[in-house]
Amino acid sequence: MYDKKLIKLFQGIGEAKKAVLSTSSENRVTSRMMSFVIFEHKFYCQTDQRFLKIKQILNNPKVSICIDNIQIEGIAKIIGKPIENDIFNTLFKKNFKSSYENYSFLESEILLEIDPLFITVWNYKETIPVREYFDLILKNYKEEIYLGDE
Repeated sequence: MYDKKLIKLFQGIGEAKKAVLSTSSENRVTSRMMSFVIFEHKFYCQTDQRFLKIKQILNNPKVSICIDNIQIEGIAKIIGKPIENDIFNTLFKKNFKSSYENYSFLESEILLEIDPLFITVWNYKETIPVREYFDLILKNYKEEIYLGDE
């Protein structure tokens, strides 16, 4: 069941999405909208290596991504330059052409890979609120009906 649910989740997310990336270090949490491409159940984005988020990631690689009703906890790492990754370039150019053209070739631009570890999704089954939990480390899925204060 885990594999089928995870595949369905990532199909719903698609190959590209704008989402909020949160990073933290030294008692400071910051968030910003980013343009992500998604492949092989990982999230990729490019950014300038001089930005605060990179300093925070180097200090604390634990990050969070929020896409609509989906919260993703993961580990971020720098994997090189955007122009050196063919799959990223193809998807980023297709989905975020102006950002690709304006930033991908800058010397200070780097590519981040975020490996999701835990995903929580708020959904409804008919009119009943349900939380879905995906543990990508243990490869476990569970559903929890939300009953409020009962």
